Amino acid sequence: MDFAGVNGGGSVDASSAEKDFVQCEKIVREWARSALEEEIEGDGHTLQDLLFFLHVPRTGGRTYFHCLVKKVYGAALECPRSYDKLRFDPRKPKCRLVATHDDYSIMSMLPREKTSVMTVLRHPVDRVFSAYEFSVEVASRFLVHPNLTSATELTKRIRAKHKGRDARKMKGLSYVNSNDSYNVEEMAMPLHQFINEPVVLDTVHNGATFQVAGLTNNSYLAEAHDVRHCVQKFTILGEHVLQVAQKRLDNMLFVGLTEKHRESAKMFVNVVGPQVISQIASDSSMEGLSKIKSVTEQNSLLSDSELDSNYHQDGTSDQKTTENVSTENLEGIKKNARLLVPDTVLQQIRSLNSLDLRLFKYAEGIYAKQNERMHELVTTVSYYLGEIPHTILFASTYILFGDMLLDVQLG
Repeated sequence: MDFAGVNGGGSVDASSAEKDFVQCEKIVREWARSALEEEIEGDGHTLQDLLFFLHVPRTGGRTYFHCLVKKVYGAALECPRSYDKLRFDPRKPKCRLVATHDDYSIMSMLPREKTSVMTVLRHPVDRVFSAYEFSVEVASRFLVHPNLTSATELTKRIRAKHKGRDARKMKGLSYVNSNDSYNVEEMAMPLHQFINEPVVLDTVHNGATFQVAGLTNNSYLAEAHDVRHCVQKFTILGEHVLQVAQKRLDNMLFVGLTEKHRESAKMFVNVVGPQVISQIASDSSMEGLSKIKSVTEQNSLLSDSELDSNYHQDGTSDQKTTENVSTENLEGIKKNARLLVPDTVLQQIRSLNSLDLRLFKYAEGIYAKQNERMHELVTTVSYYLGEIPHTILFASTYILFGDMLLDVQLG
């Protein structure tokens, strides 16, 4: 590795950089070795007593959780204060579902052998766009703007109204009248500046990889900061972090994709749903049977039409839209606006998220394998039950329990 010029030039700088690299390589390698050794070999596709939904920000996870995962389990089985790191207690009775923005290191607080993990990933470039849009939307609330589109439209009206007395023109400064919603300096920090902000470099770029690896700035691991700093300083060391993240995806119960939201939802309910009922059915008490009935009744509503209406691709259905702009139109406006972003900015985003791009590609392969297993499951159930209505299988009272097909009598 050529260290000359790492810090601006000179043999002294090169020597110092080489020492830093050697130290960083040792730190990252030791962490990666330990992390891989902790991974439990076994069938990660079998639901354990506790399900941890690792919620990567800006992937639609909030909608995915509330409109799908929580409905599959029922509110009674959700661990209290899942998103409250200071007060979350996984030892609470009836705690079978936890969802949080915490990274994978929270597994150190959970019974690892009895915990399954799931997550949803999104294409890194789209996730960065969404992070920027969300940041502007949150800031715009103080200006009574529900979203980026509203703020941009106001800026255009202001420009038109004061076209003849623009202060910058009067001072001889250049003025570019652009429809690029991601470069409106009068209202918000431009995207090209946002992606280079220190907090964004530390928490957004490659954020999915660091979160799955358990190395975010909110990690429970003492060495997380040093490992992350070393990887950000010497990008070649990111290979070790990526290897750990990929291994953990391999061992997850389920990996969804934001870009395939509808298919992901159906897949989760078909593959994981029967296991949830099987798990509850193992409780032979009347309370267990009551839970099955409650969960099944809730999920009988999860038809194809409900999935489409309850889950939106951008995962921002909980955000307000402008009074006269529908969610579908707003998504169209966003997509068109993104086409105006310069290629140089897009290329920089890709470069800054090289690990996430490779992790997403890897996740697509896992998703394809999950899809194959789902079709095998549907074929098996169809063999036993004959023709099944085109609704999600979880609405059926039949469940898979090991190698047996059980008919749960709900009364």
